[in-house]
Amino acid sequence: METGTNERGGGKSRNAFRTISEVAVALDVPQHVLRFWETKFSQVKPMKRGGNRRYYRPEDMQLLSAIRHFLYTDGYTIKGVQKLLREKNAKGLVESWHEEEDDSPAAGPASAPAESAGGNGSITGAPAKQASGEAKLLKAVLDELKLLRRSIDDLPE
Repeated sequence: METGTNERGGGKSRNAFRTISEVAVALDVPQHVLRFWETKFSQVKPMKRGGNRRYYRPEDMQLLSAIRHFLYTDGYTIKGVQKLLREKNAKGLVESWHEEEDDSPAAGPASAPAESAGGNGSITGAPAKQASGEAKLLKAVLDELKLLRRSIDDLPE
């Protein structure tokens, strides 16, 4: 068993199972969001023990991280991520998320969910190709704003 620790895992091995509260902290999402995602993504299947207590495996954590990224950072809707999961399966989704991470200098996960903005109120899977340049520009602006926010937070009062 690996003895290394996860950055946000509180000293646990990377292979250790996590409770819903640990996962919520690690992913910066409320516990009720994780429970909701279980209803929307059949691939998210934490082990359940006595009292219906959830335990997430490392592969569950990777899948949830990828789902969070596609929803909050890339602007996918739930239906869009469901479609990705149907096309790529859970392992493929995680791999495409890691490939995307390697291609872009990310400042970390966004803290607020993206809005779905279909022109006629429809649910879209991802930003349209013509909007991908705009999405990259907005991400760059967001990254810069985060950097400025950290600078402001570091100022003495």
